[in-house]
Parts: sequence; structure tokens; C-alpha cells
Amino acid sequence: MVPLRIGVAGLGAIGRIVTRALADGMPGLELACIAVRDPGKARTWLEQQSIPCPIVKLEAMPSHADLVVECAPASVLDDICRPMLSARKRVMVLSAGALLPRPELLELAKRKGGQIIIPTGALIGLDAVTAAAQGTVHSVRMVTRKPPRGLAGAPYLVNNGISVDGLGEPLRVFAGSAREAAAGFPANVNVVAALALAGIGPDRTTIEIWADPGVERNCHTIEVDADSAKFSMSIENIPSENPRTGRITALSVLAALAKLTAPLRVGT
Repeated sequence: MVPLRIGVAGLGAIGRIVTRALADGMPGLELACIAVRDPGKARTWLEQQSIPCPIVKLEAMPSHADLVVECAPASVLDDICRPMLSARKRVMVLSAGALLPRPELLELAKRKGGQIIIPTGALIGLDAVTAAAQGTVHSVRMVTRKPPRGLAGAPYLVNNGISVDGLGEPLRVFAGSAREAAAGFPANVNVVAALALAGIGPDRTTIEIWADPGVERNCHTIEVDADSAKFSMSIENIPSENPRTGRITALSVLAALAKLTAPLRVGT
């Protein structure tokens, strides 16, 4: 079997884990290329890790890879997705929130025959939400609690003069739709964008965001009411070296990649 060639865009906390796992060997997959903002820094890390891999520009990735894993800032999502989708290839997107104001990327994938894949990431139960959405979903509500340092600097907080420094008790910093949350907290709530895209959309999916000094993990609780089932889900994610991202996010990417060529695929 010809291996599926995987490119990685970005070598942050998630990108390094994905790159290391691919370099160590995943059945049916091979590490094909890396694209980064700072090639010199990336080359140093790759040499330290003894990982032979070409570093290429984003626009050159379709020539090297069948699928690119986006592990980069949301601001460069267009630059990652457009070349791959135009070449009828696939992109695994972690910055799901950045997709909401960019419906043209979904249209491009549809028109050209490419595909955007959103891994489960830091949530659980997206299979159940996706299944329920085949029927009628009445409501989807999410509550996120994060350590204040994981929310510091979010545009919504800065623009509204909300400080999360030195909190002595939980503070609700946002309540609204998934679309509004994704715009105000682009590095913090990709989870709610994924939830919205799996279910009833970003305008009907609601979320509360709390800065909670009493928690050390990124905590998400989801309640779904549908004609097929009523269910709730909770998860507490241990932060990675980047406090905005849970450790399980990178593992979810690896699980999604493994499914692409696995002889047994479990889940929708």
C-alpha cells in the first residue's frame, strides 16, 4: 500500500507531537513535509529530534502532501487551506473557530473536491451530536471553565476591558453564541466551533465561558436536547505546554490520522 503523505503546518505544542509521532512511524502514513513561519527554528528542532523532513512554503505543500494537519495560528488558515483544497486534497483543521467566518473555504472544498476534516479535539461525544443532527436538535448548550491564564489576552476580554488577573472566585466572562465566542476567543474555544459544525450551527449553539481560579484543567460541559436523545457530556482536559490547549487535542489528531488507513474504524 502506498503511504498517505502527511504534511504539518506549524510546529507548536501540537505540531511537534504530531510530527514526532509520524516520524516514529504510523501504519499507512508518512511524514512528507513541514511548513512554518520560522524555518531556522524549525530546522534546529528537527535536527535535534533526528527527523529528516523537508521544510516547504505553504503554497508548495500540495506537491508534497496528500493531507496537511493545520497546527498554526488561525490567521493563516486561508494560506494553509486554499492551496490544498484547490488541488483536491485534504486539510485537518484544528482552528475550527476560524472556519466560521470563512464559509468560502467550505465552498472551495465542495467545488474542487477537497475535504476539510475537524478532529474531535478537546471534546467528547461529537459522534452523538452528529448522529442527533440527522434528526431534530432542539438545543445545544456548552459551559467552559478555564484557569484564568488560559484566557488572558483574548480579544473579547481586551476589547471589553475585562481582567482575569488575580481572581479570587469564578468570573463569567462571556455568554452568547458559538459564532460570537469564536470571534472573541479565537485561541480558546475551537471546541465550541467544532460542536456547532457537528450539530445545529454557530448561531443556535450557545456557550458560557468562565475564568475560574479554582480549576487547573480546561473543563467543558455540554447539554444536548434532541428528538432522538437528551444527553450531557463533561470533560476535564489537562493543559499542554500551551495553557490554551489541552494535551488530548494532539492525541485526537493522531487518532483521526490513524483512522484514515486503519483496517478497523470505530466511530461515525
